[in-house]
Amino acid sequence: MAYYLPIHPDNPQPRTIKQAVEIIRSGGVIVYPTESCFALGCQLGDKAAMERIRRIRQVDDAHHFTLLCRDLSELATYAKVDNRQYRYLKSAMPGAYTVILQATREVPRRVMHAKRSTIGLRVPVNAVARALLDELGEPLLSSSLLLPGEAWPPTEGWEISERLEHEVDAVLDAGHCGTAVTTVIDLTDDDPELIRLGAGDPSVFGLS
Repeated sequence: MAYYLPIHPDNPQPRTIKQAVEIIRSGGVIVYPTESCFALGCQLGDKAAMERIRRIRQVDDAHHFTLLCRDLSELATYAKVDNRQYRYLKSAMPGAYTVILQATREVPRRVMHAKRSTIGLRVPVNAVARALLDELGEPLLSSSLLLPGEAWPPTEGWEISERLEHEVDAVLDAGHCGTAVTTVIDLTDDDPELIRLGAGDPSVFGLS
């Protein structure tokens, strides 16, 4: 049975954040809000928790997981970033973007894209997500909460808690959340490539 954890959207209660992080560190999968939509999260090195997210999403090893990072400095520990890519990242983040980059050796191979050795990365604006990262002290392995066969992510924490009460370990509910997923940009080639249009304006990357 998942813990249902109401939390303030702008000033997250430290006690609730600590409880959620304890769940993550003990092998749990949580649902948490972002500036785009609700997302699933677990500890980076936890293979079993990652596989639980795969089952919830019903995705295979070609799915790009995302590392939610505190800032660009932390992001650069887990992805290979050159000067050109850094300029794009600096203009877009924090924000509702996920970028695809080549992963470094700090990323477990099972988390990378199976064929490309790439990883999705983002730096959030959302206060709850940022508080989680500050308490955790490392990136959160994450995936948008898009349920199989549904076109839009669920928007209400109480509804998610009821639907996924036996699939996840905690739901952080900061109130109504959006339905727009992040905009996904592939930065592995010379020019940025728009993979998915979402909440972030792709013009930041020179795309329309």
